[in-house]
Amino acid sequence: MPDNQDLLKRITARPDVFGGKPIVRDMRISVELILSLLSQGAGEDELLEDYPGLELEDIRACIAYAHAVIARDTLATVSVAGS
Repeated sequence: MPDNQDLLKRITARPDVFGGKPIVRDMRISVELILSLLSQGAGEDELLEDYPGLELEDIRACIAYAHAVIARDTLATVSVAGS
């Protein structure tokens, strides 16, 4: 299984795609979309079926990216409903 650094190489950003937001392997699939779908209960198999060209390692890369971001952040900087 690839480590997080290898997985993070799958995440790119281009100013001309989604305003520079992180995307998967230079495709027009944003990290935000994948994380949103996962948080809504979509499974890996469902994502792989719905997005041809997406690979299991891409999904894991999105999770690794989210981990890298929150590892340097605190909950105080995130708006949480009811807080």
